[in-house]
Amino acid sequence: MRTSSRRAVLGALASMLWPSRLLTQSPDVRMLGVEGEGARYWSRWRGPSGQGLVSGSGYPDAWSATQNILWKTPVPGRGNSSPVVWGDRIFLTAEYDGGRRLSVLAFRRSDGAWLWEVFAPAGRTGSAHFKNGHASATPMTDGERVYVSFGTRGLLALDLDGKLLWTRDLGPMDAYHGTAGSPLLYRDRIILYQDSSDAFVGAFDTRTGAPLWRTRRDARVGWGTPVAITAGDHDEIIVNGQSRVVAYDPNTGRELWSCAGSTYEVIPTPVVGNGMVFCASGRAGPTLAIRPGGRGDVSRSHLVWTSPRGSPFVPSPIVYGEYLYMVNDMQSIATCIEAATGRTMWQGRLGVAQREGFSASPVAFDGKVFFTNDDGETFVLRAGPTFEVLHVNRIGESTLASPALVDGRWYIRTDRNLVAIGR
Repeated sequence: MRTSSRRAVLGALASMLWPSRLLTQSPDVRMLGVEGEGARYWSRWRGPSGQGLVSGSGYPDAWSATQNILWKTPVPGRGNSSPVVWGDRIFLTAEYDGGRRLSVLAFRRSDGAWLWEVFAPAGRTGSAHFKNGHASATPMTDGERVYVSFGTRGLLALDLDGKLLWTRDLGPMDAYHGTAGSPLLYRDRIILYQDSSDAFVGAFDTRTGAPLWRTRRDARVGWGTPVAITAGDHDEIIVNGQSRVVAYDPNTGRELWSCAGSTYEVIPTPVVGNGMVFCASGRAGPTLAIRPGGRGDVSRSHLVWTSPRGSPFVPSPIVYGEYLYMVNDMQSIATCIEAATGRTMWQGRLGVAQREGFSASPVAFDGKVFFTNDDGETFVLRAGPTFEVLHVNRIGESTLASPALVDGRWYIRTDRNLVAIGR
């Protein structure tokens, strides 16, 4: 009996130490953020950090339909793409006539004035879920061009004055619920993946749109956005996809490693912290903590921990400090997990339980994490190991797009307007 007890204790200690053992072997891992002038703005999906972390100060944490509203501008058409910001310009996408017409819009950041709208060339119009639509992918900019993915309509590049520079047909896509993933800018190339009947991940030249490489994928369902990370002495493109997470070589498109465990439907963008990549999946699927830098199938060797609790369907998670925060949009329950170990610190309900009630991804700054639901309610939570809702902001309009934050101002796209919030 004493021997059995001793073995049980040793086994428990080993399981507790397993994540630490793996992490001591981890290469230096970080998200590749935007550098140079672009770091001042919100030039891509989830901002310069790539994971919703806000730099700078002076941002208000409270507002209403009237409080701290600096300006409000009507946005024509329909779309769920998030605002991107460069200089004094804000860029959005929109659809009309059930996706038969697609456009890119520009507004002046200082006062919300409409500047221009450019329509994409006519082309294919696939089907799309009513909550998705045909203008859900967030554009990106390097300060010279604005890059847009319109799924079956292909890739587009415009200059900042609205001149169409090039278009690239990506071929037909029979995508379940339509396409939605946003493009990623990596050095001189655009990285994009589309999981559909002809699933692929590819790289395209920013100057011409010419394909640099294109790798087939075996996934058929998914609407996510890739991220670029550094893992020790090399970079990796991480795709959180159907049934498995896959890393690709950004220069060649060669698959580097894969980790099984994702569910059938995957939307959330990966985030990085504590030497790991965190990938959530499914309507109530697991969250995976993976140590990157491996080769081949790393499901047994590099999977540090998994958690079945609190995983989101649509919103991406966020790593802020030592903790991973998520909201399960099928139950409106927020979850805080200790990033290094996978230990659940707390769970708490945000408002009323709603099925698919959250779409926007969270942001964090000043010791607070902000979750916005589809009704336009933003729950302000104190970051840390204790669940505490500080207050709730109500903008009074349906909000599915994630916010952009620059120079002390929030820029929020609702179902009708583009709103600037500041002191």
